[in-house]
Amino acid sequence: MQPLWSSSELSAALGVDAEGGSGAPITDVSIDTRTLRPGDLFVALKDQRDGHEFVAAAFKGGAAAALVSEGYSRQPGDGALFRVADTLGGLEALGIAARTRLGPDARIVGVTGSAGKTGTKEMLRACLSRLGATHASEKSYNNHWGVPLTLARMPRETKFGVFEIGMNHADEIRPLTKMVRPDAAIITTVEAVHLEHFPSVEAIADAKGEIFEGLARGGAAIIKFDNPYAGRLKATAERLGARPITFGFDAGSDVQGSNFVATDTGSDMTVVLGGSSYPVHLAMPGRHIAENALAVAAALHSIGVDVRKALEALADLEPPGGRGARSTLYIGAGEALLIDESYNANPASMKAALATLAGVPRAKYSRRIAVLGDMLELGTEAAALHTGLKGAVDEADVDLVFACGPHMKGLYDALPAAKKGGYALTSQSIGTVLAENLRPGDVVMVKASNGTRLGPVVAALKTQFGKDGPAV
Repeated sequence: MQPLWSSSELSAALGVDAEGGSGAPITDVSIDTRTLRPGDLFVALKDQRDGHEFVAAAFKGGAAAALVSEGYSRQPGDGALFRVADTLGGLEALGIAARTRLGPDARIVGVTGSAGKTGTKEMLRACLSRLGATHASEKSYNNHWGVPLTLARMPRETKFGVFEIGMNHADEIRPLTKMVRPDAAIITTVEAVHLEHFPSVEAIADAKGEIFEGLARGGAAIIKFDNPYAGRLKATAERLGARPITFGFDAGSDVQGSNFVATDTGSDMTVVLGGSSYPVHLAMPGRHIAENALAVAAALHSIGVDVRKALEALADLEPPGGRGARSTLYIGAGEALLIDESYNANPASMKAALATLAGVPRAKYSRRIAVLGDMLELGTEAAALHTGLKGAVDEADVDLVFACGPHMKGLYDALPAAKKGGYALTSQSIGTVLAENLRPGDVVMVKASNGTRLGPVVAALKTQFGKDGPAV
């Protein structure tokens, strides 16, 4: 493979020549000196910290060059510098250049939605990797710097690209999708999230629909069939000259799932599309996961690849950390099951996670425990949306609820005494109470918005109840 960027290519994309340095080829692009590797281009973004404070550390770590603002003062030990008016704008220029240089046969898929973006992106990555060189967003790099960074890291040999595009305000997806220029764009679902920043769920649907603005005319706009805003999104797609494709389990979906069978370790279904049917096994459990796999199938079909071969990858794809990953806790002489859903949460994904918890058979794990933390950015509806989860808790037949955060107090207070495991304002406190109450035969599902910080609770449980016990 060729280097990611040559010095001359960087100059052409950025519109400036390098100042000093050897003009060494670039092997990757980094915005964080903690993960930077020799040969990287370091981009000094101004975000939570000013990246210019770390340029010296980047060169000490082996950076081949740095992208800096025009006002940056060269330091001893600095190598090649590319000076631009705005480093985020420079990163965007690199991303656009990377997209432009792809071969004419390359295909790009964009993914957004109120829930399931990252899982859907990872399914597409796994499926397309079976067919050719695939480049996809790392982690949840889906914002104003994550998308151009992912584009700038895309090798010229890429055959398939998968980009997660997120937002929590209107007009945030629009510029990102125009950089990505997807051939197919998925909206997994539209739900009551980010209400702190939107007047209505209809407005959220319109903001998600911005992803279709980056599609070439005739590109595929993939929409959940039974979502209340499907008609609104289809109208947006048609107005933009895109081709709407619906997915779901209901009759009438363009891509339909049938014969769905769920187990505690995965699911099976038949995918029907374009006059063909494909049996699919998913290693990731949950009906909501299977539904997003239908969106994946729609995207694969729309870009003209071997759908059957690609979907076989889903049989081996395990849930990622924070999004359904499962691990065993060793408690005394017995075992418990931990389901880690701690990375993100909104009302729709919370209900889906509780339904998945209910799918774990009591013959294997006799007591169901839900550890639920605050869902963030819900605005004035936050209290009602948290308390409204009681129905989902009851439907999942949860035995004990441990709740964390000021909003989740409403749900906890609404539960009968027999279901109350414990409440705390902070994640650290609820972790202590939870650990004291675990016993063999439990299945424990942990779910919250990332800002509620239940991830450290998951890590502490895995340490305390790991196979070898806590480190000493």
